[in-house]
Amino acid sequence: MSVNQQAHTGPPYGQPQPGYQGYQQPAYGGQPLPGVPQSQYGAYNGPMPGYQQPVPPQGSLRAPPTSGAPPPASGASLPSGHLTYSQFGHGDVQNGIPASAAPMQRPPASQPFLPGSAPTPVSQTSTFQQYGPTPASVQQLSNHMAGMTIGSTTAPAPPPAGLGYGPPTSVPPVSGSFSATGSGLYTPYTASQGPSPTSVSQGLPLAQPPFPGQPVSTQRLPTQVPGFAPSPSSTGIGPSSYPPSTGASRPPTMPGPPLPGQTVAGPSMSQPNHVSSPPPPSTMSGPHPGPPMSGLHGPPPPTHPPQPGYQMQQNGSFGQVRGPQPNYGGAYPGTPNYGSQPGPPPPPKRLDPDSIPSPIQVIEDDRSNRGSEPFVTGVRGQVPPLVTTNFLVKDQGNASPRYIRCTSYNIPCTSDMAKQSQVPLAAVIKPLATLPLEETLPYLVDHGESGPVRCNRCKAYMCPFMQFIEGGRRFQCCFCSCVTEVPPHYFQHLDHTGKRVDFYDRPELSLGSYEFLATVDYCKNNKFPSPPAFIFMIDVSYNAVKSGLVRLICEELKSLLDYLPREGNMKESAIRVGFVTYNKVLHFYNVKSSLAQPQMMVVSDVADMFVPLLDGFLVNVNESRTVIASLLDQIPEMFADTRETETVFAPVIQAGLEALKAAECAGKLFIFHTSLPIAEAPGKLKNRDDKKLINTDKEKTLFQPQTSFYNNLAKDCVAQGCCVDLFLFPNQYLDVATLGVVTYQTGGSIYKYAYFQLETDQERFLNDLRRDVQKEVGFDAVMRVRTSTGIRATDFFGAFYMSNTTDVEMAGLDCNKTITVEFKHDDKLSEDSGALLQCALLYTSCAGQRRLRIHNLSLNCCTQLADLYRNCETDTLINYLAKYAYRGVLSSPVKTVRDALINQCAQILACYRKNCASPSSAGQLILPECMKLLPVYLNCVLKSDVLQPGPEVTTDDRAYIRQLVTSMDVAETNVFFYPRLLPLTKADVDSDSLPAAIRNSEERLSKGDIYLLENGLNIFVWVGVNVQQGLIQNLFGVSSFSQISNALSTLPVLENPFSKKVRSIVDMLQVQRSRYMKLIIVKQEDKLEMLFKHFLVEDKSLSGGASYVDFLCHMHKEIRQLLS
Repeated sequence: MSVNQQAHTGPPYGQPQPGYQGYQQPAYGGQPLPGVPQSQYGAYNGPMPGYQQPVPPQGSLRAPPTSGAPPPASGASLPSGHLTYSQFGHGDVQNGIPASAAPMQRPPASQPFLPGSAPTPVSQTSTFQQYGPTPASVQQLSNHMAGMTIGSTTAPAPPPAGLGYGPPTSVPPVSGSFSATGSGLYTPYTASQGPSPTSVSQGLPLAQPPFPGQPVSTQRLPTQVPGFAPSPSSTGIGPSSYPPSTGASRPPTMPGPPLPGQTVAGPSMSQPNHVSSPPPPSTMSGPHPGPPMSGLHGPPPPTHPPQPGYQMQQNGSFGQVRGPQPNYGGAYPGTPNYGSQPGPPPPPKRLDPDSIPSPIQVIEDDRSNRGSEPFVTGVRGQVPPLVTTNFLVKDQGNASPRYIRCTSYNIPCTSDMAKQSQVPLAAVIKPLATLPLEETLPYLVDHGESGPVRCNRCKAYMCPFMQFIEGGRRFQCCFCSCVTEVPPHYFQHLDHTGKRVDFYDRPELSLGSYEFLATVDYCKNNKFPSPPAFIFMIDVSYNAVKSGLVRLICEELKSLLDYLPREGNMKESAIRVGFVTYNKVLHFYNVKSSLAQPQMMVVSDVADMFVPLLDGFLVNVNESRTVIASLLDQIPEMFADTRETETVFAPVIQAGLEALKAAECAGKLFIFHTSLPIAEAPGKLKNRDDKKLINTDKEKTLFQPQTSFYNNLAKDCVAQGCCVDLFLFPNQYLDVATLGVVTYQTGGSIYKYAYFQLETDQERFLNDLRRDVQKEVGFDAVMRVRTSTGIRATDFFGAFYMSNTTDVEMAGLDCNKTITVEFKHDDKLSEDSGALLQCALLYTSCAGQRRLRIHNLSLNCCTQLADLYRNCETDTLINYLAKYAYRGVLSSPVKTVRDALINQCAQILACYRKNCASPSSAGQLILPECMKLLPVYLNCVLKSDVLQPGPEVTTDDRAYIRQLVTSMDVAETNVFFYPRLLPLTKADVDSDSLPAAIRNSEERLSKGDIYLLENGLNIFVWVGVNVQQGLIQNLFGVSSFSQISNALSTLPVLENPFSKKVRSIVDMLQVQRSRYMKLIIVKQEDKLEMLFKHFLVEDKSLSGGASYVDFLCHMHKEIRQLLS
């Protein structure tokens, strides 16, 4: 958790809490918030007795509360005239703690969602300190977890007047400081002590953790803080002494056996089922009340009258029961009334979504803690900032996280420990990743004819971890320990520390990533490669011509050919180009510069494909510019009246492959294709789409190619370095699972535009094509991952071909593609030496230069499971698990794959609970700090179209998504599975920043606002029915909601600040993603809204996917079963 955004917030998971008493609430930059009166709410523990109910402004995210209920804590609670961009919106927390100057490492403190523990109060002392190291160490927390003993004062002290609900003296809080291991002091958190875990209680109210980062280590909590109860800082015991927030219906008082250290009767944790509690909706036993949180409460629905006589349940360790709370408004309509009068029949209870781990919160915390400092890679086993955080990387010996991310940066020393934890050890590697302008590209090292220096035995490349010995004459390999002579030309003396004196002059000795110029020995047939070629192959069948696609492609290519990729300082690209059109037959074009007009040659014998011309087919763009332009003008006219509807497909790839073979070069085919290839030819396909196979054992056949022909063709393409990029424009079933095989195995990309229409899809297609043609790509690539003794690479995921167990072969590898590698133990590792990875990629650059790109990474090793769980990266873990599952559907029924995923994650969390968490009741779900988002993200993977399709998802869509995800990087899977949802109406038009994101749930949307949701493939703009007319006019240029057109594919360019701001946000998001996202306008209560709601992943899905709350309960049940 962060320093300036606390985890323990009031209901909408971290709404700004305007006004501590006597303390101005800072906004994000520390400036006071406009329009928030001081002390609008009491001192953080409840409202003042006579406080006025603030009127919620327009656009408040939930309906206004009735009288007597606490005010809304939504980010929208400022007057509408004030811009709240810098405020944390729903799901972001800024609770009045000043931002700390000292950067904190993630994860600094845990988030115990403790049943019954209250947020740690901040004492209203005259000075506010900056928050330093996190308090609670694991050792001490164990005492609290086992049942807290409250030290010092036992007698209740009266609260100061004006605090608490009801008459000032009606509820005396217990004061006193609690003792941890006999003392009232916290020990500051150090690297050796893990953060305390996040816990969510079952059947009991949830509470949020203490302020992480409060330096209580130097002060005893005062025995009497006015109006504050003492802070139980750990997994809570029993329900809380605080009034419940919305959704928290309290179980009646019922004595149970006290836990160790507990001195009073409250409902015991081990007894989640209380009498009179209605059965829960989900699989969890016991009611799911919301979190007891002091301070602000989200407004309850307006239909519900305040309920006096709400019998409060006291926190188990405090020894008294609160009296009735006269002013407390119950949460959901019909919350049962424990106390004086009978209430209406109870609804099913559920956990309060605001009390469970929020992705938005975690992302914001990481940004504020780790976004300001550069990430320096000099230290072994450092966990990098999250992919959602903007940070600079300084390479000091380990590869940047832009190139490699791991599921854990501290791996178990033994295979037994790895098996016990079930945490997969994997690295997601993006060898040619694009770096921001502020970071240096890998240096190119040229060792001349002798080539790079390597280990004699394992052939690892020289890197910063090699150990020079004998005065620098030899080096010992860090991977296999073999000693190798240093070549004479490479010799250098060592300094007094044993480092070579040229250490900083040589990238391969001081940096984590660098390139070597490869010698002729690294080239095919021992000769240097020719520059690669691009061949554009255009479907000219009836559909393609009629839709305007052929004309569009030809027009675009005229200008696009000037932007072919080129080496750093070259004046023009070395890449040659060729053109083919096809339907049932193939047409090749001679565009030799000496010709006045292009010549067409037709090959109708598609069964035995050959290239009818060598000279003039692949040409230099500048030399043949006029002939190419003439050809591109003629193609649309030539086929304008075509009646041919059938197409071939495999012969098209064969033709491109033969052309590259004849030219003796590698290259890429850009194929623009519209329909299922049913014409008589090799690779002919039949329509085998069958929705009835879904949820049967034969469902896996839908993901498998229907013939092995394409696998063999792919193998030939890889051998030649022929990469295939496929642009599909289907109006019906096309069999992506089969057509995509060659693309997938050659390292290419698939783009799909279903029901292509010029006006709505042109923008997206042209942008995708431009990026695809211009992006950096390596050809004829081979990648090998070496590891130090003890682990080895055993499994690989991504778009590539493997002819043996170690070499990943790709005809082409672009800057967006990742290869995911899983490691297994084959021996013991030692904590001292750690573990090393070296990824070596041999490829041909776009200028025809053969190069080696090397990435090195050192990881820590551990003998304690706690160290493993403290250094995991959930986003990378989810990336790996999704790819593992998406490969699983090729061979197993989808249900089996889903169950295996749930089981593995339950085992990961159960192992943590059993071996690392302090003892506590089985009624709590305890999550490791850095894995607290594992359940929510895993649920998103389980609900994805591949694993749980709704009725509207086509077989082709599923095959397409499956192939797409398999080579996504961590940032892409992050936003793909948990989309980003931004309230556009909260955007500050005068700043460059994005509005604070909110959680993906329908209950976070307000009818009076406009929201943007992006998932890497689409951008939805959702417009509420009550949006002000002025906003609609400013954004869409129409005067009313009903006039907004769903057919817009781009926002109109209007000269007003709001339009400019929204368009700049859209542009900013488009630049961040590797594909151009389709813009879809969704009006509330419109038919498209069903599609939009599919991406609100915290809610229940139409296809049967669980809501986040229900899934968390289900995971808890699974974990408890494993533990029992």
